[in-house]
Amino acid sequence: MNVANAWDLLVRKVTGWGRDFVLLLPNLAVAVLVLVGFWLLARLVRSLLRRFLARVSHSLEVNKLVAQTVYVAVLASGVFISLGILGLQKTVASLLAGAGIIGLALGFAFQDIVANLLAGIYLSVRHPFRHGHLIKTNDYFGTVQHIRLRWTEVWTQQGQLALIPNKQIFENPILNYTAIGRRRIDLTLGVSYGDDLEKARQVAIRAVEGVSTRDKEREVELFYEEFADSSIDFTLRFWVPFAKQTDYLAARSEAIIRIKKAFDAAGITIPFPTTTLDFAAKGGEKLSEVLAEVERPVGWRGRRSSPLP
Repeated sequence: MNVANAWDLLVRKVTGWGRDFVLLLPNLAVAVLVLVGFWLLARLVRSLLRRFLARVSHSLEVNKLVAQTVYVAVLASGVFISLGILGLQKTVASLLAGAGIIGLALGFAFQDIVANLLAGIYLSVRHPFRHGHLIKTNDYFGTVQHIRLRWTEVWTQQGQLALIPNKQIFENPILNYTAIGRRRIDLTLGVSYGDDLEKARQVAIRAVEGVSTRDKEREVELFYEEFADSSIDFTLRFWVPFAKQTDYLAARSEAIIRIKKAFDAAGITIPFPTTTLDFAAKGGEKLSEVLAEVERPVGWRGRRSSPLP
């Protein structure tokens, strides 16, 4: 009797499941169609987004990451909608709650990685610098090689490869020497107090105007600045087209050579620093007599004109 009741209960249970499954078939078909539709939509959106990002970002890694993230988001939306069609709202709520908790935990655990990742996306989209640009940031001065998801690769002028976290670049000032395509050269030097300042100014400007790579659309500027210890100092400024550091170094070197030759030809002195030595000379005494006194041998008595003992 007990076996018959159990069998009857099992049959009714299986029959109920079959009936529910048959009733669920239309919803299941709709859910599958929705899921397939969202899958196709996710692929289409990913393809279109990659094409769009290729126009605004030159970082292939960032483009792939953003496109794949959107792809997963669209596909996940299709999964949640399909589960809702099947009447599994509680399952959807549980999945969303679990995803939120996991996302929050991962955010706290990998906040530095996430910060570098977001900074890398920003740098790739906003383009404060590109591949081949000469930049200075975080005490690093060099040429940009790649903008990765977490760091930026920079070749320093000494030939070392620096991997700078994107977060540090995002939070600190950036000097981009290549962006505008030209660079100003400032030369600081001086002339002696005995030289004609107006003449020195004309000679220096004419000399620099002959620099082969100088930007002819911008005038050469010279400003006297101060009365230094042994010279009157001035700053001479001119612009050159700039694409790489050697453009700047070559133009500056040529300008220094031209100024030195022009000053020598015009008799203008670039003075050396002057140092005064104290030989304990007293007021009224001539320095030559004090030096002569110092140079006398140990057994010498009296002045230079005195006879030997």
